[in-house]
Amino acid sequence: MYSGIINIYKEKGFTSHDVVAKLRGITKQKKIGHTGTLDPDAEGVLPVCFGNATKLCDIITDKSKEYKAVLLLGQETDTQDTSGEIINSDDSWKNLSEANVKDAINSFIGTYDQIPPMYSAIKINGKKLYELARAGEVVERKPRQVTIDKIEINEINLPYVTMTVGCSKGTYIRTLCHDIGEKLKCHGCMDSLLRTRVGKFLVEDSIKLSEVEDLVKNGEFEDKLIPPDKMFDYEVIHIKEEASKLIYNGNKFVLDHVSEMDAKKTRYYRVYDHNDTFVGIYERKGYVFSPYKMFL
Repeated sequence: MYSGIINIYKEKGFTSHDVVAKLRGITKQKKIGHTGTLDPDAEGVLPVCFGNATKLCDIITDKSKEYKAVLLLGQETDTQDTSGEIINSDDSWKNLSEANVKDAINSFIGTYDQIPPMYSAIKINGKKLYELARAGEVVERKPRQVTIDKIEINEINLPYVTMTVGCSKGTYIRTLCHDIGEKLKCHGCMDSLLRTRVGKFLVEDSIKLSEVEDLVKNGEFEDKLIPPDKMFDYEVIHIKEEASKLIYNGNKFVLDHVSEMDAKKTRYYRVYDHNDTFVGIYERKGYVFSPYKMFL
């Protein structure tokens, strides 16, 4: 069974679930999970976890992200991107200067309350919002606090604006485009989206599903997987042979059981057995080390 993380380039037309389904077919393995959804029309970085590395899905999902987006001013749609039905249009964008646009966009840098779009996978009363939206229902959504770390305006060619956005988990770039349009009083929606980074995973290092297929056929796929322990920057501990059975069973151990460790005292450690096999992340409290997340 494969175990590790791979940086997939999700192409247009696929949902994140589609990518996982196709990878299950290609690798003949069921235990696979993705690390955060991308809309079908969006493309770019989608880290996918195999085997025991699926325990990392939530951790990777929490990482900061970066996108290259194209904003279209003068148009509002029900999905907040150009794949949806136009519900409002306005040509007052023709009266905007580049300075007006830049000021409005830059005002979103920092933390703000964002109302999630109806076309999203968020659940309200057990139902996904997009299911309600497809049934013609619009329900009240509570704002969510998101953080926009940076916005670089790459090009302004009105009514289009190309920008690079760095943001926190849970940020909808479609909604950001909509909100910028509302701020400029001319409406706005997202024309295209490319996710260029998730944590340490970069778009230039990502591979397409067709490449995965070739790697599996040639027996080279495992070489492309990033081991789970490489996702952590914690210091390393090696356990003595006679104490290794403790960590195999997910038990605590004490300082006397350690054969080798960094002198630096930290809270979390990557723990390996006497054969240098990664077992998991342990939390230190004084003399005692307790399991935090196990991978063996």
